[in-house]
Amino acid sequence: MVFGFIPGELIMMITACVLLYLGIAKKFEPLLLVPIGFGMLLVNLPLGGIMTPPNGSENAGLVWYLYQGVKLGVYPPLIFMGVGAMTDFGPLIANPKSLLLGAAAQVGIFVTFIGANLMGFDMNAAASIGIIGGADGPTAIYLTSKLKPELLPAIAIAAYSYMALVPIIQPPIMMALTTKKERMVVMEQLRNVSKTERVIFPIAVTILCGLLLPSAVPLLGSLMLGNLFRESGVTARLLDTTQNALINILTIFLGVSVGATASASKFLQVQTLMIIGLGLVAFAIGTASGVLFGKLMYITSGGKVNPLIGSAGVSAVPMAARVSQVVGQKCNPGNYLLMHAMGPNVAGVIGSAIAAGVMLAFLS
Repeated sequence: MVFGFIPGELIMMITACVLLYLGIAKKFEPLLLVPIGFGMLLVNLPLGGIMTPPNGSENAGLVWYLYQGVKLGVYPPLIFMGVGAMTDFGPLIANPKSLLLGAAAQVGIFVTFIGANLMGFDMNAAASIGIIGGADGPTAIYLTSKLKPELLPAIAIAAYSYMALVPIIQPPIMMALTTKKERMVVMEQLRNVSKTERVIFPIAVTILCGLLLPSAVPLLGSLMLGNLFRESGVTARLLDTTQNALINILTIFLGVSVGATASASKFLQVQTLMIIGLGLVAFAIGTASGVLFGKLMYITSGGKVNPLIGSAGVSAVPMAARVSQVVGQKCNPGNYLLMHAMGPNVAGVIGSAIAAGVMLAFLS
């Protein structure tokens, strides 16, 4: 006992402080790590009761109510709406081949799904673990809430932690799998995308998804609605609310409540550590498969495609695209890969939602 803390709670509080340090001092995705770290800190304070469920006439803890939006799968589609409102789909429309890079980066999801199942996790748990490889917190939470709710604390923490740590995890993999010559490739400027194309795209994707994979509609439909607010030019007030107030509020609620699931009693278990480890493997495989497919496109295009943009095929938008830009500029200061990487990055968001929809269709 240390001032009333059991050792497990002390470990989790130290972990929370490390996350806060990374978010505040190192600026590693502070919008994610600060609320997650603080939620983790709150739940491990003795007698705080922020996650206490209702008991008869007694009210529940504050964060328990916020957590219901995670548990019931309400927050993820709404966050996708905000992501759609903030994201320019133009690079993907201008270069449809980048869809292939987004698809290739989803390999980590399915490889880890198979691996987790072989290690003894049931199919639903294996799917929930595998989806971490998409580096998409909302999708991971949505799928897990439907298939294996008891794993939500570990899955949510792992997914959001790896999203935040993209700038640390991805570069070594990218450097190991590419040559300096490949990293120095300067890609041709993307063509201009018309407003008509931008408006038709979200509508067409929603119709196609609704007909072929209805289970992915809550995520993809919300993403496309947000993007339609952005591109239609007639919903300025809705766009402003969606990409600012709504997503900021949801980020606070989701981040704090996800962090608050990491109580010592639930988190410090062998199974949880295995899930976090497998999640890292899934993310690493997804990054590697995207880069390797980028190398294939480099070869088939006669050296016109920089394989670094393949790493952006994971769903961490726009973080993964920024990493492609940073790594590329270290080798060639005059290289600007950001917009080229945004195509695979947007494709990765769509790809991870489709992967989740496929798993829901077969397992739920």
